[in-house]
Amino acid sequence: MPLDADVRQRASLVRVNARPPYRRSSRRPAAATAATAAASLTALLLAGGCAFGEPEPDQAGAPPTFPAPTETPTGGGVDQQVAVTVLASGLAVPWGVAFLPDGAALVTERDSAKILQVGPGSSPDGLDVSEVQTIDQVDGGGEGGLLGIAVSPEYATDETVFIYYSTAEDNRIARLTLGDEPEPIVTGIPLSGIHNGGRLAFGPDGFLYATTGDASDTGLSQDQESLGGKILRMTPDGEPAPGNPFPDSLVWSLGHRNVQGIAWDAQDRLYATEFGQNLWDEINLIEPGENYGWPQVEGEGDDGRFVDPLVVWPTEESSCSGAAVVDRILAAACLRGERLWLVELTESGTVFGQPRALLTGEYGRLRTVVQAPDGSVWVTTSNQDGRGEPAPEDDRILRLVFADGGAGRS
Repeated sequence: MPLDADVRQRASLVRVNARPPYRRSSRRPAAATAATAAASLTALLLAGGCAFGEPEPDQAGAPPTFPAPTETPTGGGVDQQVAVTVLASGLAVPWGVAFLPDGAALVTERDSAKILQVGPGSSPDGLDVSEVQTIDQVDGGGEGGLLGIAVSPEYATDETVFIYYSTAEDNRIARLTLGDEPEPIVTGIPLSGIHNGGRLAFGPDGFLYATTGDASDTGLSQDQESLGGKILRMTPDGEPAPGNPFPDSLVWSLGHRNVQGIAWDAQDRLYATEFGQNLWDEINLIEPGENYGWPQVEGEGDDGRFVDPLVVWPTEESSCSGAAVVDRILAAACLRGERLWLVELTESGTVFGQPRALLTGEYGRLRTVVQAPDGSVWVTTSNQDGRGEPAPEDDRILRLVFADGGAGRS
C-alpha cells in the first residue's frame, strides 16, 4: 500500500473554529450558558491527560443562547491549534477502524473488501500498512461493501473480530478469525445501493451494537419486524442481547434513516449520528425501545411518539458518518460537510455551549473518527468513494494531537 512520506512527516497546524450552523432542540433539557464553551476546548481530546473542568449545572427549562452563524471564531474563545499528521495514504475508502490489543489498527476498505493492518510497527516513512485478507463474500456497489469492524473485548483469548458487509442478497454481520472464512451471525439486513448503515462497536455492557439503514425503503424504519433503519444489540453469537426492549428481537431503537456512527460517554449513554434527507442531519441520544421518527419526521418534530434529536444541522454542513466520544467531547466525522464537528456534552447528556468545527475543507470528506490507545484521535478520509475530489495522497488516515502535546505521543 503506497505511503506518502512527505505528507506523513509534515504535521500541519489547524485551528478549531466556532461556527454553529445548527439548531438545538427546544424540547430537550437545557444546558449551561454557552459563554464558557470555547475555554473548555483547551482540554479537548485528552484521554488520561488534563481533564475538562466541570460545566455549570444544567438549568432545566432555560435553553442556551447560541450566537448567529459566522465565519469567524465567536464565543470569546481562543483559536486552539491542533497538530495533524498523516499516518497512511493511498488507501481506498477506509471505512471501519478497530484496535487490537497490541495497538495495531484493523482498517476495512469498503470497495476493495480488504482488511488492512496499520501499525504498530513503523519506519521512517510512517506506520507500516499490510493487507490481512480480502473478504471474498463481499458484493459491493454504491454505499455497500466491507463496512464496519469491531474487535472482541476478549480478543487476547478468542482472537475474534466482527465485520459488517454487503453480499448480493443482503447486509450481514459475521465473526472472523483473521485469515479464515467469516462465519455469519446475522443475515437478512436490508440491502440497497444507498442507506446500508454499517457501523459495529462493542458497548460498555459487552454486547455488540450494529447500525442499519432503511435501504431506500422508508417503511422499514417503522417496521419493528425489519432489521432496516435500526440500531441492533446482540450477543457475540448474533442472538438478541438480554435486556433488549422487544422480546426475542435484536432491535434496540427504531425510526432511523441511516445511522453510521455510534459512541458512548463516560456514563454509558449511547449517541448516534444520522443522515437526514434534504434538510437536517442529526445527533441522537439513544434510549432502548425509543422511536426516532423517520420517515414521519426529519430533524425536530412535534409528535410525542418520537424522540427529538439532541442536535440538528443543515445537511450541507454535516452529513456525518463516524462518531467518537473523548472525555466530554462528541466528535462527528462529516462527509458532505468536510469537517469534524466537536460537541461538548454535560454530565446529564445534554449539549453544553456551541459545537466547534475542525479541519473544515482541509482534507475533504471525513468518514470515521476513533480514539487510539495512546489517547490521540484518528480520522479517515473518504474522497475515493465517488463523491469526493481526491488528492494524490487519498485516501488517508489522519492523527490529531494538540500542538502542546496534550493528547497522545507528540
